Amino acid sequence: MSKSWIVATGILGMLGVMIGAYGAHGLEGMLQRSGNDLDWVNKRLDQCETAVRYHLLHTVALLALSLSPLGGYWWSKWTASFWLLGILLFCGGLYSIVFFDKLGHWAIVPLGGLSLIVGWLGLIVLGLTGSKQAS
Repeated sequence: MSKSWIVATGILGMLGVMIGAYGAHGLEGMLQRSGNDLDWVNKRLDQCETAVRYHLLHTVALLALSLSPLGGYWWSKWTASFWLLGILLFCGGLYSIVFFDKLGHWAIVPLGGLSLIVGWLGLIVLGLTGSKQAS
């Protein structure tokens, strides 16, 4: 895969660590200052932890795919694109809920989850076929 995928992976990884660090060290105080009850704060902290976990897990998967000998295959670009879309929609949707108490559209998080699943399906196909296709 191209260097741009590796650069994108580096940016995603950096952002995931930064958001995770803030989630661990500053988010609780910010959420408590908003005047919401403890259950609401804990739910948002859990949502942030879930988003960061999926964000970083799929970032590592993207890096592994980018560096893999299979990275030049058509299916690898398809897989990577769905993982990227999944990170943006699933994790981004959860981040939006946590940090801004807003979700642009109710379906954004489930569509992101579906994109992550489709990306994994792409990896299965890549492993089964292993044949080069036109990019």
